[in-house]
This record gives sequence, C-alpha cells and structure tokens, in this order.
Amino acid sequence: MLTQFFLSERNMMYVTIANAVVITMLYFPTLTVNLLLEDLDLIFILIFIIEAVVKITVLKPKKYFSNAWDRFDFIIVLVSLPALLVVFFPLFETSSLLLLFRVFRLFKLFRFIQFVPHLPMILAGLGRALKSSIFVILVLLFLDLILALISCHLFREIAPQYFADPLISAYTVFQLFSVEGWNEVADAVALNIPNDFLKGLARFFFVIIVLMGGIFGMSLANAIFVDEMTMDNNQKLEKKVDALQQEIVKIRKLLEQRDKKDE
Repeated sequence: MLTQFFLSERNMMYVTIANAVVITMLYFPTLTVNLLLEDLDLIFILIFIIEAVVKITVLKPKKYFSNAWDRFDFIIVLVSLPALLVVFFPLFETSSLLLLFRVFRLFKLFRFIQFVPHLPMILAGLGRALKSSIFVILVLLFLDLILALISCHLFREIAPQYFADPLISAYTVFQLFSVEGWNEVADAVALNIPNDFLKGLARFFFVIIVLMGGIFGMSLANAIFVDEMTMDNNQKLEKKVDALQQEIVKIRKLLEQRDKKDE
C-alpha cells in the first residue's frame, strides 16, 4: 500500500504542493522559527528520500535513471539533504546557505509541466522560437551597448544615477527598451539641462531610443517568437487545407467521369 503511494505521481504532486506551502510559510517573519513548520519540512524531506528509494527499488536503477523526471527528482533530493544536517549537526544551524537548500525543493513543482497537453509540440515550438529570436536579441544587445555608450558620454555628469558608467547606462537603456518609466529618465536628464533647446534634443533622443528598442525591436522579437510558437498549428491547418483540396480534385474528377458516361 505504501509502495503504491510513493509510486503514484498524483500523490507525490499533492505532497509537493503541501511542502511548497510549508516552505512559503517559513519565510514569513512571524513563522521563521516555528518549530512545527520546521519539523513538517524535515518530514517532507524524508518523504522525498523514501520516494526515491522506493522507486529505485521497484523500478531498478537503470529504469529509474533513464527517466528524465526521476533524475530531476533525485537531484532535488540530493540538494535537499544538507537541510537534514541542521538536525544532526547543530553547528550548521547558523548557516543560511544550508537552509536555503530547502527552497530548491520548490523546483519539484515543475513536474506539473509533464501534464500540459501537447507538451512535446510546445517544447519544439519553444526551441524554434528561441532559435529564430536569437539574432533579433543579439541585435538588441548590440544596440543597447551602442546607445549605452552614447548615453554615458552625453549624460553621465548630468544624471549619474542613470548613466554613471557603461553598465549602469546599459541597464538604463534596457529599461527604456522595456518602456518602463522611460519618461522619468528623460525628466531627470532634462531637469539638469538649463537650455530649453538642449532639453528638447535630450527628450527627442530618449524618444528615439524607446521607438528603436522598445516599440520596434521588442515588438519584432515578440512577433517572431509568437509566429514560431504557433507554426505547428499553421502547419496542421495547411495540411488540412491541402487534404481538402485533394478531396475536391477527386470529387471533381468523379463528377467529370459521370458526366461523360451520361453523354
């Protein structure tokens, strides 16, 4: 009975969700040192260890480690093991790094991905989308670098909080690409420029950045990504249309043959 419990994917998913709730609660300030929650967390570690042992025993190591999800679970269990050291070796109790390992158990929630319908098709589409988008992303990165250096040269003395060095400037330009608070950056620069004409040029410069990177660049990357992700659906539709056309041609030929016989 217990063996079936640990072999059931659904049961272990419920356990994973419960463990995620406990881990989340432990990070609330008022519950950080809650002994009951800490004990429950240790019990979940033991459950996952038992799950791995049971599966390896029943399925045999070769079959167990041939499954990608089982290998994934085994790695999570290994990463979680140091949390048990807190119980047996109190010297490790002050190490926040060891306690951080319990957060990695939340990665087990990714196992829900396997229940997504048409997962292989989605992953294939994702791979195509990433390959197709990589060149657009590279162009955006190069554009970010060039605009970051120009912005750093022009505005590092005026607005050092945004353009003090190339790295800060690159981050600011990327923020402009995302169209997130771009007007605040433009206002901060314009505020320290006394000449109205130069203020207008500075604002125009930031508008160009937003148009180039944010509206055109990001939109193009998104369009390519979405187009590649939906390509499978388009291909299916094209195949159905082709099959329908072939059926129409066959029907037309049959009708022509019948008309010839009637004549």
